[in-house]
Amino acid sequence: MASHRQIRLGVSMIGLGYHLAAWRHPDAPAGGNMELQHFVRVTQAAERGLFDMAFLADGVGIRFHDEPPGALCHTSKNVQFEPLTLLSALAMVTERIGLVATASTTYNEPYHVARKFASLDHISDGRAGWNVVTSVTDMEARNFNRDKAPGYDARYDRAAEFVEVVRGLWESWEDDAFVRDKASGLNYDPGKLHVLDHHGPHFQVRGPLNVARTPQGAPVIVQAGASEQGRELAAATADVVYAAAQRLEDAQAYYASVKGRMARYGRAPEALKIMPGIMAVPGRTRQEAEDKYAVLQELVQPVVGLGALSNYLGDLSGFPLEGPVPEPTNRRMHSRAQIFLDIARRGGLSIRQLYLAVAGGNGHRLVIGTPVDIADAMEEWFLNGAADGFNILPPWLPGGLEDVVEMVVPELQRRGLYRTGYESRTLRGNLGIAWPEHRRAGVKRAAIAQALGSAAQ
Repeated sequence: MASHRQIRLGVSMIGLGYHLAAWRHPDAPAGGNMELQHFVRVTQAAERGLFDMAFLADGVGIRFHDEPPGALCHTSKNVQFEPLTLLSALAMVTERIGLVATASTTYNEPYHVARKFASLDHISDGRAGWNVVTSVTDMEARNFNRDKAPGYDARYDRAAEFVEVVRGLWESWEDDAFVRDKASGLNYDPGKLHVLDHHGPHFQVRGPLNVARTPQGAPVIVQAGASEQGRELAAATADVVYAAAQRLEDAQAYYASVKGRMARYGRAPEALKIMPGIMAVPGRTRQEAEDKYAVLQELVQPVVGLGALSNYLGDLSGFPLEGPVPEPTNRRMHSRAQIFLDIARRGGLSIRQLYLAVAGGNGHRLVIGTPVDIADAMEEWFLNGAADGFNILPPWLPGGLEDVVEMVVPELQRRGLYRTGYESRTLRGNLGIAWPEHRRAGVKRAAIAQALGSAAQ
């Protein structure tokens, strides 16, 4: 096991890939977003590459706006598996890679989420992770008896309490609560069962959870908040943060901001891994890499490009494609909208140029080049206070990920920046994140230590 700090890698394996035209790639399975074997191939490729985790983004509805009309039917961002169902199946065909899924705090109940992820952790022998999000779109709200999504502050207030309740439910049972002694007939030690009995402004949850404490103590908590509330929630509760930044200085500022808040929650900076998204497009030569990316760029239809921008900046179809990007009157997902505007303003981009610029990484960093070029880009951020690792965003799947595994991973290993074998069987262990001691067990241990100390005096 390596004793020095190494790069962590995850893969975002939503649908057919991260590029807007991924499903149209000549080698992509056009219907792969609803084919189990597609995701088996993707996850097993990531495991061959010794990735820490495979990550499934999700929304409780179709989140691609049909603005302008016709945008939605020209994308593959329309149907997808329910993440926990899919990851449970993938747990059966993988052994070491972490399995992380999104579940919204806006339209779920804490007990549901606690139970599902605890179950996945048992099914996978300790490889589950929960990506905590709030739901921002009105189209999702309309699937849950509402006309509009809750306001920004209301979503985050609910999310903070939601996470608190889930973590409490995961501690319903101490690690050794179940004795299962057939001879005496005692199944569990009643002193090691704890009723949460939570009463808060959003939730009243008695508990206990009807799932035993999990193989890694608690599933890993992942977040992606860029707002002030999101950064605070991450500093308080997250094990991993997925960030979005295009420039080194922006990534460094975010890294310092989040880690600088952790002390007030009694947490050390190394307890949290910050992993910015990066779309890596490797080729044996730079020209080969550029040519690979050009294949996808040529497949982006204007209606789809405008649809992608409308997700964050509102409908721009009434403006000329070759004209400047106007100041939006209806921003959605404020932090990502600002990233898009910054890209447009820095480069003086037209609307068409902007949607082509974000067609791949969706506001994340894009690196096209040789394996050395891509490893250089990762190493610079890793060694200069901008990242603990990266969330790989393949332009298309499965080939875009397989290129990274076959070309970039060996270069990172050659530099001693990346593992040559898994260190653990659990996601928490591979990330190098400490086992979460059960709070009641910790209190008992401290009391015993104090009593022994007093007796020795």
